[in-house]
Amino acid sequence: MVNQITGDRTAALSAEDLAALRENLHEQLLFRREQLQQLTAAALPRAEALRDRQAAGRVEVGVKLAASARMVLADVEAALARMDDGTYGTCRLCRRTIDRERLMIVPQARYCARCQQVKEAQR
Repeated sequence: MVNQITGDRTAALSAEDLAALRENLHEQLLFRREQLQQLTAAALPRAEALRDRQAAGRVEVGVKLAASARMVLADVEAALARMDDGTYGTCRLCRRTIDRERLMIVPQARYCARCQQVKEAQR
């Protein structure tokens, strides 16, 4: 069981929590792989896209969707790897435990809420 300090109370990731999170991540993994496969199959040849402005727009949207799907897929794979090596639920910056509630909402989270805010403010 992974313990987390939240204010002055302790929340914990139980074995059931971890199993549910792993299942959620695995479902996301399958979805993103299928999504990438569909986007790749639907891609128009570049020469065709260059002749037609609408087709060019569809290609651009497809490229951006595929890039986004690859990023999420990488995050999900990294979260599953952290589960396997025992570092899941630990913030990659401050090394504190990520709140259970955050992991239940964003199971691939790499950072605690505070460090996530800091990273986003730096952009």
